[in-house]
Amino acid sequence: MESFSQLLEQLYFTSSTKNKTAFIHAYLRETPDPDRGWAIAAIAGTLSFDLFKRALIKKLTLERVDETLFALSYDYVGEMSETVAHLWPQAATQENNQQLPSLGVVVDYFKQANREEAQQYLIALLDRMDPAQRWALVKLGTRGLRVGVSARLIKRILAEYGNKDVADIEQLWHGLEPPYMDLLYWLEGKGAKPDVSQRVTFHPVMLAHPLDQSKLSSLKLEEWQIEWKYDGIRVQLVSSPNGKSLFSRTGDDISQSFPDLIDNIDLFGVFDGELLIMKQGVIGSFNDLQQRLNKKRPSKKLQQDSPVGIMIYDALKIDQEAMINQPLAQRREKLIGWFNQVNNPRFMLSQTLQANTEVNLRDLRQQATDSGHNAVEGLMLKRKDTHYVSGRPANQWLKWKRDPLTIDTVMMYAQRGHGKRSSFYSDFTFGVWKEDVLVPVGKAYSGFTDDELKQLDRWVRRNTIGRFGPVKEVEKLLVLEVAFDSAHYSKRHKSGIALRFPRIKRIRWDKPANEGDTVESVTRLIS
Repeated sequence: MESFSQLLEQLYFTSSTKNKTAFIHAYLRETPDPDRGWAIAAIAGTLSFDLFKRALIKKLTLERVDETLFALSYDYVGEMSETVAHLWPQAATQENNQQLPSLGVVVDYFKQANREEAQQYLIALLDRMDPAQRWALVKLGTRGLRVGVSARLIKRILAEYGNKDVADIEQLWHGLEPPYMDLLYWLEGKGAKPDVSQRVTFHPVMLAHPLDQSKLSSLKLEEWQIEWKYDGIRVQLVSSPNGKSLFSRTGDDISQSFPDLIDNIDLFGVFDGELLIMKQGVIGSFNDLQQRLNKKRPSKKLQQDSPVGIMIYDALKIDQEAMINQPLAQRREKLIGWFNQVNNPRFMLSQTLQANTEVNLRDLRQQATDSGHNAVEGLMLKRKDTHYVSGRPANQWLKWKRDPLTIDTVMMYAQRGHGKRSSFYSDFTFGVWKEDVLVPVGKAYSGFTDDELKQLDRWVRRNTIGRFGPVKEVEKLLVLEVAFDSAHYSKRHKSGIALRFPRIKRIRWDKPANEGDTVESVTRLIS
């Protein structure tokens, strides 16, 4: 654990990718298995289990620390792991001088321990650790690690470490499991390349950049495939003789949440698309799809009332033919032929749109805005000559979303942020008028500049009228213009309405609060 803690501290306190790479390379060279593989998994976010829960950490800490001190410290720091790391009392025992167990030993113990054993082991470790080590353990155990190293960067670092192409790492990554010993042996020339051919594996998806409208006139539209951008959940369907799975865009296997889809798949291939509600050929909105999200075991009734399907965009593989190195135009032609033979009501093929001029393209985008259907949120433009490349390659796929909806709301409550924002009030609850009473309709913590954050923080401190734990109630005076993607009915808010992806577009210092929007005006935006 000592070397793992030191690595995290090095990564946390440098912003240089070059330095982060050097630190990880050194760790890989100097650290034995399986510790280095578990560290890679923790940093890349590929651990599939919690060693212990946040609730347990809080419970154990409150047994040793004054509750008010803990609450004030957590409010100020804004981060559980750091609060526990510094507040946990050091035990005055001889055991403090003993060397900590290795990372692999810690992981193995927690994986096999029952609840009582895990609790006692956690206490013993925290008692013997210094603050930096406690922080590392809590971050590891709750899978909350954030040290500025993405999974994509880890793959690049591993490729460089083993002098391999990052594409080779990508192809293997989702077919392997921590602690990645076979992968590391191969990178070091000590073993054969891992064989994942018999596994149902995820292929990292290709992503789009937002369209820069200033460059719109320079696009040669005949070189681009144009489609509707649907507002669902990006998924990848993988079906082979060895099994079938539905993956999210980040590679999480979400098959168990959508058995009505998986059970109706009798084909082989790898398909890229959008998960949507599809009821008798009619596409539902994202609000309809929300009823199915985060349901690990959906009821039969829910599956019948809200059946899911896939709007297929692309094919990475059809039957046994791999297609990622074929240009999009060729993949599309084969996809159409395959789709015409399948005749599966769970699938729809994305429509290609025609636009010969910039005016035509703008008209199409306006149709997405005016359609009144939340399932369509804009346009996708894809170069016809592009291969399927994971990540976000420049100028190959572009997205042009419809303009967001906006309303004028009134700030009601504020709370401190986390991490670098822990000293500022940056999370704001806002409401709209229901007759002469403000009722909450959403919460936002983005959309403003650093200077505006400081202004909002000062305003909150000067206009506080009440406090509920870490939350401050403020005078109902400040109007915030809020942008959002869609509105839908909700039983969670007193307004009866919830907003999707709300963000603060503008601070209306000039506008009186009584001119804010009403529940009735927001309801009219629900489609």
